[in-house]
Amino acid sequence: MRDYRWLHEYCLNRFGSAEALEARLPQPRSDAELRELSDDRYLSLLALRVFRAGLKHSLVDAKWPAFEEVFFGFDPEKVVLMGAEHLERLMQDARLIRHLGKLKSVPRNAQFILDVRREKGSFGALIADWPTSDIVGLWKYLAKHGSQMGGLSAPRFLRMVGKDTFVPSNDMVAALKAQDIIDKVPTSLRDLALVQAAFNRWHEESGRPLCHLSAMLAYTVNH
Repeated sequence: MRDYRWLHEYCLNRFGSAEALEARLPQPRSDAELRELSDDRYLSLLALRVFRAGLKHSLVDAKWPAFEEVFFGFDPEKVVLMGAEHLERLMQDARLIRHLGKLKSVPRNAQFILDVRREKGSFGALIADWPTSDIVGLWKYLAKHGSQMGGLSAPRFLRMVGKDTFVPSNDMVAALKAQDIIDKVPTSLRDLALVQAAFNRWHEESGRPLCHLSAMLAYTVNH
């Protein structure tokens, strides 16, 4: 495994300057900003991530105002009351993406958010307080308790809300393989722990957030 100095120098050489590199890096929200984000926005983004999975993002995003309307602005206390008959009616609404399994995930995730609210005070508190040194633990928590949040949905959702995380994109996985950290897509607990340890080391060496390191690592893959 190469150190952060190599990673930084590689990216500087690729983009030509520190300014050009910094302009390409995602920016995480602060813990305070994550706490301030309301539960209805978290539910909206959870749903958006579920519907984006396997579909063209621009197609889903264009339909999202209609989703906001039919799901009551994603107020979890209202959405959780939506039963099977209500969802069946939504299957007749041509403005929506009519996928029953994904539609069913919305009230289920509303219940998830309400459960977290009762325990933590808000869903944002859970997201803000989770240590990035165990971000894969948060992925697993979301996949276990949320609906349709397996695979890359949990890290991509966290990137959408602004929680600092790395995302095992194809390029990032290729870069991790090149550094002999893993030899396949990290899905097992062992491989996820190896990836987390590598990012923790680069973070300690650089002070950079995980999302910076994730993007920089992906940039070491030539196209």
